Amino acid sequence: MMMRWRRGLLSLLKLLCIVLFSVLVLVVVWQVFTRQVLGAPSAWTTVTAQYMFVWLGLFSATLVFGERGHIAVELLASRAPGTLRQVLIVLVQIGTLGFSLLVMVWGGVRGMSMAWGQEIPGFPFTVGHMYLALPVAGVMIAFLALEDLVLALRGDELVPLERTDDEAAENAGLAAAAAATGSEAGPHSAPPVPTDDPKER
Repeated sequence: MMMRWRRGLLSLLKLLCIVLFSVLVLVVVWQVFTRQVLGAPSAWTTVTAQYMFVWLGLFSATLVFGERGHIAVELLASRAPGTLRQVLIVLVQIGTLGFSLLVMVWGGVRGMSMAWGQEIPGFPFTVGHMYLALPVAGVMIAFLALEDLVLALRGDELVPLERTDDEAAENAGLAAAAAATGSEAGPHSAPPVPTDDPKER
């Protein structure tokens, strides 16, 4: 159940990152076109690209964290014995959960509230609206870290989801190859059974 909602959240984040990146590319291309070709740079493109880049960075970081594909220094954990290694993994998840709640959620909400009325010239929203991405990403990272913490306390191995997907695809490919090989071989015909019937001699 937990893995199902995790994969659903990651699929939503992938779609959101694709949309944000595509729009960001279009905005930057339009900015360059209006500046270099038309000679009249568009005023809204710079601010839009800046805030979209921030949103893209936060949601991309959340996506990579959810896939357990982020950069990790495993020098100490890889050399630690089994029990100590599990304790280190639990402490890392507790630290990540605390950082996401204190810095990203609580700090993000405070920054958002202070800038909520700060208007952006030419836009229908404020700076506080743009800061909304920080607590939103913090909440998602907190839920993901909480799930990893529960798995770590149970003693499960926290492997990257990409590795599990590759292993599942490899196993499915091997099963399909084995089934194809078996179907090509066909049923083996049984050898003739000798009989003492004189009519068959």
